[in-house]
Amino acid sequence: MKAKEIVKNFYKSNVFLDSELMDSFIHPDVTLDWNSSKGFLQMNREEMVNIVNQMSKAYHSSRIHITHLLEENDTVTVRYSHYVKTIENPREEMILAHFIVIWELKDGKLYRGFQMSQLS
Repeated sequence: MKAKEIVKNFYKSNVFLDSELMDSFIHPDVTLDWNSSKGFLQMNREEMVNIVNQMSKAYHSSRIHITHLLEENDTVTVRYSHYVKTIENPREEMILAHFIVIWELKDGKLYRGFQMSQLS
C-alpha cells in the first residue's frame, strides 16, 4: 500500500478514540514532534496511545476533514480539521483544531511525525 493511502486510512479511521487501532498504525519506534498553541511536545508510542485513551473518555465521536494530502516517496503531508462530539453533548459537533502533519513512514507504519496545530 502506498504511503499516502496508509496516512489517509489512519486519519479516516477511528484512531483518535480507539487506542488499539492507533497502535496498529504506528511504528514501535514512532516519535511525534508537536508544536501547538500551548507549546512543544515530543511524544513516543506509549504517549500517543495514552492521549487516545484520554480522548476516548471525553469525546463521543471524532471526525477528520482532510483538505490536503501530498506524498513524496515515504513522506506524506496532511492538512486537516478535527471535529468532535463530547460525551456531555453528543448531538453537537464542534471543531477541536486545525492541523498540518508531515509523516515519514517506515515498514508501512507511521514512524516520524512533525505536527503543528491551532485551536479553532
